Amino acid sequence: MPVLLLVGDIFGLFICLKITFWLRIGQPVGFDTIVCGFILLVLAGLYLADTYHPDTQIAGLRAPARIVISNSIIAGITSALIYLSGTWGQYPFLGRGILLVSLGIFTIWAVISRLLTVKWLRSHAEQSLWLMLGAGESGIKFAQMFLEQNPLGRLVVLAETSKDITELAKTASNLSYGGNIKDLTVWSQYPWSGLVVTTQMSFSEIQVEQLMQLRLQGIPIYRLPDICETLWYKLPSCLLEDSWWAFSAGFNLVSSGISLKLKRLVDLILAGLLLIFLFPLMLLAMVAIKLDSPGSVFYSQVRTGLYGKPFRVYKFRSMYKDAEKWGAQWASQRDPRITRVGYLLRVLRIDELPQIFNVLRGDMSLIGPRPERPEFDIKLKESIPYYELRYLVKPGITGWAQVLYPYGASVEDASEKLAYDLYYIKNYSLWLDIAIAFKTIRVVLLGKGR
Repeated sequence: MPVLLLVGDIFGLFICLKITFWLRIGQPVGFDTIVCGFILLVLAGLYLADTYHPDTQIAGLRAPARIVISNSIIAGITSALIYLSGTWGQYPFLGRGILLVSLGIFTIWAVISRLLTVKWLRSHAEQSLWLMLGAGESGIKFAQMFLEQNPLGRLVVLAETSKDITELAKTASNLSYGGNIKDLTVWSQYPWSGLVVTTQMSFSEIQVEQLMQLRLQGIPIYRLPDICETLWYKLPSCLLEDSWWAFSAGFNLVSSGISLKLKRLVDLILAGLLLIFLFPLMLLAMVAIKLDSPGSVFYSQVRTGLYGKPFRVYKFRSMYKDAEKWGAQWASQRDPRITRVGYLLRVLRIDELPQIFNVLRGDMSLIGPRPERPEFDIKLKESIPYYELRYLVKPGITGWAQVLYPYGASVEDASEKLAYDLYYIKNYSLWLDIAIAFKTIRVVLLGKGR
């Protein structure tokens, strides 16, 4: 859906520019550097405002409101650039406000396309019908996740025992019970959106043939971890088994020396460039910290790194002096130990910038799972299955969990973050790192840092 919206925006911008050019100048639009730059600027603004997920709210604002705000900012930036560069006299269409008029028309286009998309998504969700084979503990957990993520959808369960049905009955009201797995013949006639196999079970030859026919009809069939990976871009550790790890594809970052060397080379180049370009901002942050509260400008902690080896991570101090004199504890979203300047540094993630030195030293990568404190690791390893696997790769300044999961400071939150970290480790690619980098920029600009 985001890709379709992007294509629609490009087409809409082209149409709006073409119409406005023709009405004001009487000639077709020419795609020179200025026009292409304007289009890219508008698209970048829409991406950073997260308008390609029209069903989400950010700070209470829905996608149409974010579109209006984004395009208003782009209009201001465009006007300032045109005025300061003095190019309105060289290009007639700049002096006549054609770009701004086109942007105004396009704003209406973009808002309407989002409203229609949300309406379609809700209609599609209401019509979605999924079949789950088997239940058990894993099936119950998946059913809870599925209905929480897709409250308008419907999930039909064919359980193996009556006990499973009793347990599932406590999950949600929009969960239907189709009976025993032996009834698959009857239920295979329905137009399913997808089918989920929750446990290792033995199917009869007839049932295997029925599943094959469903698959050939275009109905996807998933194992539990695979559907979480496909729908939600995460791998909940509570649904994983040793056998899945043994036969699952991926994990190139762990097994491929070339991927590791390429990632390290990119880290060194980008970390060096970031240090050069962000050094003035880091100096400003140091001055602000010093003026705001007594204490050192920098703060260091021992964190767990690659293969569980401890290392010292560096940050700008965002808390008052002696904030942890009573021992290590998780930081909350409105932690009273955080200073006024520290709160701003955390929201914009400026407090993380000294970790660039950790990247240059090789302790960390720019992108990877966030390093946890050893004091917390002990508890988390005992509570969360497969937790230690997050340290098969170097920890990062930002990562898949940081850009997709909101602030959290509990064992439950750590379990959710691990699900995203495991997805990153399994599906690592240069393109995924690029996607995380862009999402990080959006998180910072929207004030969602943590």
